[in-house]
This record gives sequence, C-alpha cells and structure tokens, in this order.
Amino acid sequence: MEKAKVLFISQEITPYLPESEMSKVGRFLPQGIQELGKEIRTFMPRFGCINERRNQLHEVIRLSGMNLIIDDTDHPLIIKVASIQAARMQVYFIDNEDYFQRKHTLTDADGKEFDDNDERTIFFARGALETTKKLRWAPDVVHCNGWITALAPLYIKKAMNEDPHFENTKVVYTIYNNEFSQEWAENFKEKLIIDGVEASDLDILEKNDYVSLMKLAISMSDGIIQGSETINPELSKFIEESGKPFLGYHDEETYVSAYNGFYDSLLD
Repeated sequence: MEKAKVLFISQEITPYLPESEMSKVGRFLPQGIQELGKEIRTFMPRFGCINERRNQLHEVIRLSGMNLIIDDTDHPLIIKVASIQAARMQVYFIDNEDYFQRKHTLTDADGKEFDDNDERTIFFARGALETTKKLRWAPDVVHCNGWITALAPLYIKKAMNEDPHFENTKVVYTIYNNEFSQEWAENFKEKLIIDGVEASDLDILEKNDYVSLMKLAISMSDGIIQGSETINPELSKFIEESGKPFLGYHDEETYVSAYNGFYDSLLD
C-alpha cells in the first residue's frame, strides 16, 4: 500500500526561526508524521533574518524561475532548500526579493506590521502550491499552520480543484492564538482573484482583517485543528457552526499521534 503524503505549509519552523508554539510544531510535527509512516514535504517563507550560510540553504534552480502576478506586477519565485539532518527532513523555502529579503518576519524593528503582508501571504501560498506541482508530488493532506498560510485552502479548493496534484487533497487548517491587528489593503479581494477564484468565493471577507481571513481559511478547509490552548472566541463559534471535522487542543505530548489520527479520519 502506498504511503499517504502530507504537505506541511508552515509560517515558522525552528531552528530557522526562534522557538515558539508554532515553530516547534513546524519542526517536530513533520518528523513525527514521517516516523509514523507517512511521506512528507515541508514549506516555509525564506524570511530575511534566516542565516543562509549557517543553515546551509541553497537555491533549487530547477524549481525556481516562475513569475507570480499579484496586483498586475510580476514577482519572481525563488526556491531554496535546507536539511534538518536529525529529522531526515528537507525544508523548502519560498523566496522573493520584494517580499522576503527584509531582516524581519512580519513586523518591522518597531513592531509595526508590514503594509504588504497581504501580498506576501498571497505569494507564499501560491508559491508553495506551484512548487509542489513542479515536484510532481500529489499530497493526500495539506496541513497549513499560521495565518501566512491561510490562502492555501482557497487556492487548492478553487484555483487547483481540477489539477491532478490537488483534486483529491484534504486540507487541514490549524488556528493559533497569533492574530495580526492591521487591516489589509482595500483591494485585497481583487488581488486574490486568479483563474478559478471568483469574487463570490470571497464573500466571507467582510473586512480585510484577521478574523475574516481565518473564516475564509476555515470555510475552504476539510478539517480544523485548534493549535493554541485559547483562540479567538468568534472563531471558536464559527468553527462549531461550520460543522467541519474539528480536533481540539492537544499538548506537546499528544499532538503528533492525535493529528495523525485526524488525517486518517479525513482520508477514510
């Protein structure tokens, strides 16, 4: 029997970024799922604060070179890769000079959120999915962690729903207690529209804010996981009312086996 394939699209992975609730999941969940017998691939943004030499990142020329158009502007997609030897795991990095070369992740040195975080989120989600297609690797499950991954469910279910790489994919989205506060650009919805994504698919975006973005991700996913002990109560209510398969919070001791069982339940 062929191994089930799980694609992890993560906002943070340690040791490339400092340890946090999310970055530890990004590091240890793929390893744990691989050790339980599934095949994995892992993606994260190549934030400018990641030291390429120390972490031995190198560009994958055969995967780089595509341009993604966002708001009528071409943005070259650069793919880099590094290995976590102890986990026998490769991490693919989505890079672009305009979006990911700055020396901070999602806020500047003063803690102000970057004005183009909306476009960075679009670029990262589309870049990870297009690179997965270039790898000729069709995941059974795509698990998204962190709000910068929140558009991947939309693009899988609408833009790529007939693509053989994703037509049978189950999408899992994890909600964390990691909200952003700044509303995104007024034309955010227009930037989201590509072939397969229509304006009516975005009606749930009542505002261009964190809660609406999470509601979009939830509505386009097949299963939802609560990744933090507490999350926004409005989102808890929305998840319950959605009727989607839901897995509540699990601590560090139990989450790997719980998530693995959740994947299996969706695939069955």
